[in-house]
Parts: sequence; C-alpha cells; structure tokens
Amino acid sequence: MINSRICKILGIRYPVFQGGMAWVAEAELAAAVSEAGGLGIIAAMNMDGESLRAEIKKLRTLTDKPFGVNVMLMSPYVEEVSEVIISERVPVVTTGAGNPLVYMKKWLAAGVKVIPVVASVALAQMVAKRGATAVVAEGGESGGHIGEANTMPLVPQVADSVDIPVIAAGGIADGRGLAAALMLGADGVQMGTRFLVAKECKIHPNYKQKVLKAGDTGTMVSGRRSGHPVRALKTAFAREYSELEKNPEITDEKLAEFGSGALRRAVVEGDLDKGSFLCGSVAGLVKEEQTCKQIIEDVVSGAEKLLKAASDRLV
Repeated sequence: MINSRICKILGIRYPVFQGGMAWVAEAELAAAVSEAGGLGIIAAMNMDGESLRAEIKKLRTLTDKPFGVNVMLMSPYVEEVSEVIISERVPVVTTGAGNPLVYMKKWLAAGVKVIPVVASVALAQMVAKRGATAVVAEGGESGGHIGEANTMPLVPQVADSVDIPVIAAGGIADGRGLAAALMLGADGVQMGTRFLVAKECKIHPNYKQKVLKAGDTGTMVSGRRSGHPVRALKTAFAREYSELEKNPEITDEKLAEFGSGALRRAVVEGDLDKGSFLCGSVAGLVKEEQTCKQIIEDVVSGAEKLLKAASDRLV
C-alpha cells in the first residue's frame, strides 16, 4: 500500500482527494469518496450557511469517515460559511478563488485542518507559514477556475518550497497520474474530472456523456479577460463566450450576464446549448462510469503496480 503522510494526518486510507466542484460535490458524492477511503469534499460554492449545514448533516448520516468542505473565498456567504465550519466541527477545509489567510487563524484555532488550493509557490509559502496543514498545488489542466502554471512544473517547485504535504491536482485521472505526482514530490492527488462520472455523482446524464465522449483536445479555456480563466468542454456556449470576450464592444456586464447560471444549466438541466460543462483536459482518459470505490481502488492499485515495476526500467 502507498505510504503517505497525508493519510496519517487526515486519518484516510488512500491519498486521494475528490475536488470541491461547484454544483457537483454534494453530500452523496463526498460521503461515497470518504467511505471508499479517500477524502470526500463538499463544495460550499455559493451556499449560505444553513444550506451548507444541511449538506454536512446529510453527509454525516452516510459516513463517519473524515471529510472536507471547499470554501470559495469569493462567495458572498463566505463569512457565515466560515462560522458553520467551526460550529459543525468540519475536520478539513480546502479553499479556492482567493487568499484564505483572513479565515485560517480561527479555523486552525478550532482544530480544523486547512488545506488551501494554490497556483503558485508564493501562495504556498505564505499559507504554510501561517499554519496550513497541506496545500493542493493545482495546475492549469484542471477543470473550472485555473491558474497559469501547469501541473508538471508547479508541483515539484511547490514541494521544494514548503515542508508540509503537497497534493497534486490538474490532469490526473488514473494510476499513472498518482505515480507521477508522487515522483514529483507530492503526497497525494486531487481529482475532479474522474469523479464527474462516478455512479454516486448526481450531475445530469448529458454532462456525464459529454465527459465520456471527450477526447484529448476536448476542452478549452475562456474567461481570461475577466482575470478568472475557466477550463470547460468545447461546446457552442463555450465558443460563443470566448468570441464575445474578444469583442471590445461587449461590456464586462454583458459578458457576465451571458455566463450567469451556465454551470447550473449544465449540472442540473443538462442544457447542451447554454450550459457550461467544466472539465479538465484529462477527460480523454475517463472511459467509464464507476463507483467511487472502484475509481479510487483503480487509481491506487494502478500506481502501486507502476511504482513496484519502475526498477525494471533501470539497466
């Protein structure tokens, strides 16, 4: 079995996190991942405090294993979400879309393990100095909001710069990705796209089929004009959004209006025309719908086989 310090720190069996995907990572999916030995994560996204509390309580009826909550720091409800995390004694928090330092002190004081998602060495060092338990180094191959650095160069640079565990994210969907991440200096991986097609994932069937049919060039990045680039599957909506943001006559307000609600339309309604199907560039490796248990065991066993056989390549 892969021996990773993040497993010991968090009390999980396998060094596999499930990404905190907005509208996707709800109690059922997170509970299934935690039950399977990974770290399931509820996406707080734009939930208010009481909505998050309800999801946490639902998860606890499904598993007694460790879990996390992902906090989107740009959310208008971040203050009340932050307090619910403390009152509900959430074991682990991951953060995204901003700098978490303003909330870290009280979370850490309450015994919460804080694992920020970072896209640079500078941010990784900053949160490490303030007591972060670990960091998720996320490359631009990820689905959803992305940074500029790619996973392969980002992970080892972050691993060299901090003493806390590093979780690699972005472009990882199988045992090869986990094995590679460990060789780059990571202590585990976070996956989002592979879990989109988990049987316990409740997204619309249209979404799952688009992921399963995607190839190696099936995603694109838009949103650079706003400063918040996003990777999604190539669709009519994604292409139209990309063209609109290149047009100087289209105001930022009009662009925001055009994109408003697009993710929900994809996840909940399966709207193939007006939905935004967030997805990582690794979608071409995702071939079938499986349970969370099957996914995690496939990834871990695949990595173990590769690592054990690695010495055969030496002469």
